[in-house]
Amino acid sequence: MENLAEQVIELNNLLIILGEVKDDPTVPRNVRTKIEFTISTLKEEVELSIKVNKTLNELDEISNDVNLQPYTRTQIWNAISLLEKL
Repeated sequence: MENLAEQVIELNNLLIILGEVKDDPTVPRNVRTKIEFTISTLKEEVELSIKVNKTLNELDEISNDVNLQPYTRTQIWNAISLLEKL
């Protein structure tokens, strides 16, 4: 199990990735809205496992969006990989 400092670092890395996706003008608006919701979920003051589960479900749904560019889909998959480490 990772210690708290490593979890905070991973969470910050995840927020950076999601922020890049949210700020990318080529990402469809509905996906950017879902990413904003995901970011706010990660910033909630609840247990980490709850945040991770909610976010994993949302990112899985986003990654299946047919309108995503391959690069964006890869970023989402990278975010999912980081979440699975937490």
